[in-house]
Amino acid sequence: MMIFKKTLPRRTFLKGVGATLALPLLDGMIPAFASTPTGSKAATRLAFVYIPNGAIQDKWTPATVGAGFKMTPILEPLAAFQDQLLVLSGLSSVQAIGLAGESEGPHPRACVTYMTGVHAGTRNIRTGEAQVSAGISVDQVAAKELGKYTELGSLEIGIESIGIGACDGSCAYTDTICWRDATTPLPMQNQPRAIFERLFGPSDSTDPVERLARVRKNRSILDFVSEEARRLMMGLGSGDRLKVNQYLESVRDAERRIQKAEEQSSRELPTVQRPAGIPDKFTEHIKLMFDLMTLAFQTDLTRISSLQIGHEMSNATYPEIGITDPHHPFTHHQGDPYKIDKAIQVNILHTTMFAYFLEKMRSTQDGDGTLLDHSLIVYGGGLGDGNLHIPKNLPILLVGGGSGQVKGGRHIQYSKDTPLANLQLALLHKVGVQADRFGDSTGDLEL
Repeated sequence: MMIFKKTLPRRTFLKGVGATLALPLLDGMIPAFASTPTGSKAATRLAFVYIPNGAIQDKWTPATVGAGFKMTPILEPLAAFQDQLLVLSGLSSVQAIGLAGESEGPHPRACVTYMTGVHAGTRNIRTGEAQVSAGISVDQVAAKELGKYTELGSLEIGIESIGIGACDGSCAYTDTICWRDATTPLPMQNQPRAIFERLFGPSDSTDPVERLARVRKNRSILDFVSEEARRLMMGLGSGDRLKVNQYLESVRDAERRIQKAEEQSSRELPTVQRPAGIPDKFTEHIKLMFDLMTLAFQTDLTRISSLQIGHEMSNATYPEIGITDPHHPFTHHQGDPYKIDKAIQVNILHTTMFAYFLEKMRSTQDGDGTLLDHSLIVYGGGLGDGNLHIPKNLPILLVGGGSGQVKGGRHIQYSKDTPLANLQLALLHKVGVQADRFGDSTGDLEL
């Protein structure tokens, strides 16, 4: 690592005509001759990845607890990350259990409780009027503090668009996992182009036709900042020049893929009303979204991000793996081996895509480690048993080193009905947020 007598500010931007671009953490941003390790300490990122409709528990849960557990079929795609992975069994969302007379179903309740730890408001049975209410979600509690140090407080990403699938009760409860406060659900953006422009520059228009016209001009935002980048590179050490080059190329690659997706959408489906920029295949869509999450963390534009793979009651199909039946119905398998097998295949597909994200994070340098070393990533869902709608013994993983605060490679079994909010309270404390309680927490979860 090179030591500079003069340092670059952490929030250094390349600036050009109509565009700004944040840079990743460079050696030149580390305080010269820092007298304590805190000078080079990287920020800890916090991410949440949500899976819908539960998991097949006997193919998810390891047979043994502690270190050295054998990866189950659903977890097997994550074997390369076992040393930085915790399987957390026994966590529950009891606030998602329905009460007598409530109109909302178990899927919406499970979804809204997952990140808030509170019981969802219900519909007025006499008038039918929606009374949408929940609580601030854990990501937004963290964003209020960590957002002070970044351009964006948080980033909310979804794969499905609003309104896909059935709507048992209020769609506000199934279409998002993030809540700004008790009555304000945050939309999960599923348009890669919109996310990219939110991160790296404003769009001139939200009209798909105008967006596609800009694509055809093939004008990368990097072209606007190339001269600034050239001047900056002259004053950097060889290591930092390599980092900047790799970073700029990853941005350019993401932009090329977004442009290609938009062009394909326009060419193949010219008469269909659909958002521009969404790839036809689920696997390509979610990989692109994970790439954007990685870029957001790499540039420190935000330290908080959430991705909802699917809505509760999602009827998504997965033809890439030969599944053309909608997801939600076969999770209610009632012991049918054929339906159970389909549910397992979808669970495995989701963990396989998650492994792609983890590899991106692990291969991205960040200060004295990698983004995965400096992150806490929760992967899981609000139902333990999708067949019976049970929000207990949830499928939960915690991945990442948390900047040295978490030791992976273990399966931990907690006592029955330990609140999931205990984990969320512990995560808040590990990213430096002061909180006495969160949701229905009873204390910090021992990790």
